[in-house]
Amino acid sequence: MIRFENVSKRYRGTSKPALNEVDFEVQRGEFVFLVGQSGSGKSSCLRLILREETPSKGRVVVLGRDLRTLSNRKVPYFRRHVGAVFQDFRLLPTKTVFQNVAFTLQVTGASRGFISQAVPEALALVGLAGKEKRLPHELSGGEQQRVAIARALVNRPQVLLADEPTGNLDPATSIDIMQLLARINAGGTTVVMATHEAGFVDQMQRRVIELQNGEMVRDERHGGYGDTSGLPRLAPQVEKGAAAVAALTAVLEVQREVAQVNPAAGAALEEAAERLTPAAEEAMAPVIAEQTPEPAYTQRAEGSGEIDELGLADRLGLSGNRRDDEVGPTS
Repeated sequence: MIRFENVSKRYRGTSKPALNEVDFEVQRGEFVFLVGQSGSGKSSCLRLILREETPSKGRVVVLGRDLRTLSNRKVPYFRRHVGAVFQDFRLLPTKTVFQNVAFTLQVTGASRGFISQAVPEALALVGLAGKEKRLPHELSGGEQQRVAIARALVNRPQVLLADEPTGNLDPATSIDIMQLLARINAGGTTVVMATHEAGFVDQMQRRVIELQNGEMVRDERHGGYGDTSGLPRLAPQVEKGAAAVAALTAVLEVQREVAQVNPAAGAALEEAAERLTPAAEEAMAPVIAEQTPEPAYTQRAEGSGEIDELGLADRLGLSGNRRDDEVGPTS
């Protein structure tokens, strides 16, 4: 069905090949995941199968045809047998759902009778029956991807290529799309899918071909995603000195409230705040240095000319040494 024979691909202006001596064969009816980090060569494999690119070395044989010898004039006819789905949907924004799916048939010269029959069948297969007259912007992301899948299937291809088809979708919608692709495969269509979705690969346990720096490093049947260390992750960063500042803030707030009711207790809390302040200042020093390029100063004594750098509590507006007669400007 699909065969790569020691395939290498080098793009102009690049020092390293996108693919290097890649060799594998996909049988009819298989579901194959292409996995690997960005730039590993997954999309290059799909472009070669679709005959958007030709190999720099080696042979790519699809449906019994050596794509190196396939003339440009015959490429559109070849692609009738190979459907493709992409991450960004690639729908025509001013065309309805029906027109988007029918477009593929129209450019290949299909009759109106065949189009009127094939398009509703494809839309029903992907769960979009009744939405033929909608425009793309009236659909959700998952529905737009279903339109793209229907467009890829309307010619009833033997091979379906999917390049990150769930990349722009939320998790629930992604599951729906993967279930749809599994049903399509169960109907006999060969599916080759490039993905970073480790969870789907691990759960579905289909054949996995792993690429790394343009080389095939693993070909495993009923395999999982494998090494996920190269996948991006969100790691929350701890705010420097946050705990010390929070503790100091809490003590100063309680001190103000208690001092109004019990001056003795307020004095005890003031001592606690004084003990916390050095630790908080030390923890926050790097942050304050970044955010305060020039130190702020306060007059120590009226007319004395002596100045002192503001403490942490003063900078945060939490100082407990305010007098009741210290007020802001009045109009």
